[in-house]
Amino acid sequence: MPPKFDPNQEIIVVVRAVGGEVAATASLAPKVGPLGLNAKKIGEDIAKCTKDWKGLKVTCELRVKNRVATVVVTPSVASRLIRALKEPPRDRKKVKNIKHSGNIPFSEIVKIAKESQAKSMGSDLKAVVMEVLGT
Repeated sequence: MPPKFDPNQEIIVVVRAVGGEVAATASLAPKVGPLGLNAKKIGEDIAKCTKDWKGLKVTCELRVKNRVATVVVTPSVASRLIRALKEPPRDRKKVKNIKHSGNIPFSEIVKIAKESQAKSMGSDLKAVVMEVLGT
């Protein structure tokens, strides 16, 4: 049996969810249950925090401290690029294998590169822009 965790320690749980939708409690329960959290309430919190990313898959960090969870949305570069295309949200259950097409100004690509530079492996901004263009 695992040891009891310290309630004052901050624990980070990473969850991938579709923006604006309540995550399945069956997939959340094994991750947040041992921390003493309600999976249904966490799912609603995730849906509330990701409503700006409606229909796009985003990564969420649950920061748990003293049995209180705060949700931090950390979207991937691909999610940011799709959002920059300004496509209307689609029902992911009805529309499958979507081909995204459109034009993104270079200034927008540089902005996305600056936002994702912290978690990129690129050494400078030029390398990160090349990574973004390769996405």
